[in-house]
Amino acid sequence: MRIAVLADIHGNVLALDAVLNDLQQRGGAYITVNLGDCVSGPLWPRETMERLQALNLPTVRGNHDRRVAQDAADETMWPSDRYAQERLTAPQREALLALPMTLDVAPGIVAFHARPDHDEKYLADAIVDGQLVRAPLAAITRRLKSLDPACRLVLCGHSHRNELIRIPGGPVLFNPGSVGCPAYDDDTPPAHVSEQGSPHARYGIVELGNDGRPSRFESIAVDYDHEAAAKQAEQAGRPEWAHALRTGFMKD
Repeated sequence: MRIAVLADIHGNVLALDAVLNDLQQRGGAYITVNLGDCVSGPLWPRETMERLQALNLPTVRGNHDRRVAQDAADETMWPSDRYAQERLTAPQREALLALPMTLDVAPGIVAFHARPDHDEKYLADAIVDGQLVRAPLAAITRRLKSLDPACRLVLCGHSHRNELIRIPGGPVLFNPGSVGCPAYDDDTPPAHVSEQGSPHARYGIVELGNDGRPSRFESIAVDYDHEAAAKQAEQAGRPEWAHALRTGFMKD
């Protein structure tokens, strides 16, 4: 069985379409899983939501999906969340809030946005000198302790960093990277950045063997019209987003 894995689209419908087209050219997938953070960003939140609702993919709720759906639009709201919230319909916001936090994709395969018990804390990452880096294995293992021991594969997003980690005596963890947001900064202490290092739209494919265990992983980077996305961010007054979309970095 072939599973396609999308994460962190962040309202970038151009990147989403490029990924879906690439997947189709590769023969498609038995199931395509969306790991959340669907619309937050100064791009095309409503168009992205409409596309995703038409696709009806198995989807988990990301932290920004929750915030867009229910946070108050005041001075504490993140600008990307406010931009999306203002452009979604009430039913669309309700649909985001109704998404599950975790999803059993197949026997032994679980999907969630960040951690199985939290939508906003990093699973496979640590912050070192203001950058996201891979966390120690012991920390990752501890953060997965709530999972069923029968779990063989964990699908997660949130960090926008591609990861493939085999936990000794436990599951394989796969993060495909971000479809639509190749870099971001977070000023929540300790302030840090995540940078994919290129503007490509990222996604992943997992092949399962006859025994249901993951046998092959692909981490895929797709070119798309990132300049058009960057110009959209500039029109929305977000030059830092435009730079990230063009380069995959927050600063030169």
